Amino acid sequence: MTNIECDVAIIGAGTAGLSAERSARRAGAKTLLIDDKFAGTTCASVGCMPSKLLLAAAKAAHGVRSASEFGVVTSGVVIEGKQVMDRVRRLRDEFVADTLKSIDKIRGDSKLRGFARFRDATTLEVDGTKVSAKAIIIATGSTPSVPDTFKGLDNVLTNETVFELLDLPSSLAVIGAGPLGLELAQAFSRLGVDVEVFDEGKRLAGLKDGHVTASLRAALEREMQIHTEVEIQAEAEGKTTVLSWSGQTNGKRTFSHVLVATGRPPNLKHLDLKATGLELDDHDIPVFDRTTMQCGRSSIFMAGDVDSDAPVLHEASAEGAIAGYSAAKFPLVKPSKRGPAFAVTFTDPVSAFIGKAPSDDTVVGQSDYADQGRAKVEAKNVGLVRLYADGSGRLTGAELATPAGDHLAHLLAWAMEDGQTAMQLLDRPFYHPTYEEGLRSALREICDATELAFGDDRDMGSAPGV
Repeated sequence: MTNIECDVAIIGAGTAGLSAERSARRAGAKTLLIDDKFAGTTCASVGCMPSKLLLAAAKAAHGVRSASEFGVVTSGVVIEGKQVMDRVRRLRDEFVADTLKSIDKIRGDSKLRGFARFRDATTLEVDGTKVSAKAIIIATGSTPSVPDTFKGLDNVLTNETVFELLDLPSSLAVIGAGPLGLELAQAFSRLGVDVEVFDEGKRLAGLKDGHVTASLRAALEREMQIHTEVEIQAEAEGKTTVLSWSGQTNGKRTFSHVLVATGRPPNLKHLDLKATGLELDDHDIPVFDRTTMQCGRSSIFMAGDVDSDAPVLHEASAEGAIAGYSAAKFPLVKPSKRGPAFAVTFTDPVSAFIGKAPSDDTVVGQSDYADQGRAKVEAKNVGLVRLYADGSGRLTGAELATPAGDHLAHLLAWAMEDGQTAMQLLDRPFYHPTYEEGLRSALREICDATELAFGDDRDMGSAPGV
């Protein structure tokens, strides 16, 4: 058996793994990056980028259909499904190629192709090669979950297969009303596909605030049906699937395709974690400290989707950097600062949550975008922002479903990371007319509730719609 020794071994060459390898190497460690394929990141190949390419096509189609609102009359919209999907794959492959270039820059003796499993807490076996490391980082990502109800059906899609469609489906049942499910559901609907969404729960896009959820749902249901709190049964009928559901709504329908978006559990099964002696939680995921990414007091660290903490790209990259540095410095591990929780769903309107959920003593401010000036100009006047603050007016969290919500969410995340209060944000310039102005109503409500007085100069432009 071949033996390899290194300071830090990283299992997985996705976003988190690449970030971890780079961070550990910069911290002076001899690294070894292990992956079974070295095929590119989830984001580039089956996640963020191909989904946004599909959303871009959907936005173009929706813009043409909506043009009459502005007095721009079109003769109709023709969707060439094959061209849509061809562009998605073509540009997706370019994004994947870019990630492969970054992998190619890593020295050949710092990469090992194969499947890794633990022999003990500091030793891996990779297809017959023994790897001894002072520290090991698990960055193996996640895999789509397909419930038993849908296994064996010929027309079932996941986010890892949907972008391989050569043409648009004629009808689509989307199982799961989380971020991925809703993004793809709305995209396909706007591209002319007959879409319905189903979920056993009642939340949309991971939102917890009932007011924001209701606002988002009202907007989305203008374009497609959404069934929540339903039990679902499926059976094959030729090349199609017959779906039956009961609960808050009841029905039965045949779909040409079914997209399962019910979550992505972590890739841990084949690692033989029992050999490590790590403490596991109720879901058999190692218990770890999110400020160091260290599992207990061991020399093993976690990063990215595999830890099921915050499965979004910027968090995977940040966790990889923290894990890489911590592993390189092991056993001298020190906590790193983490920003507020921050996730965006690119529906229209965009939804997002930032920071902490409200508690009983949280101060809440609200802005309704139904009458917001810039939103009315653009004919996008739907949605809601709910800002959360403590008794001093310092922002602690937010949920929203608004036009340009991804941009608003960034501003709020930065403000929370800096510990800004509603009063301090109202002191900042708000250009007119912008979507950002819509935040002022919510900020004023927080100031009023926390008895923070402000002068007339901050009320300028406070007429309805501003």
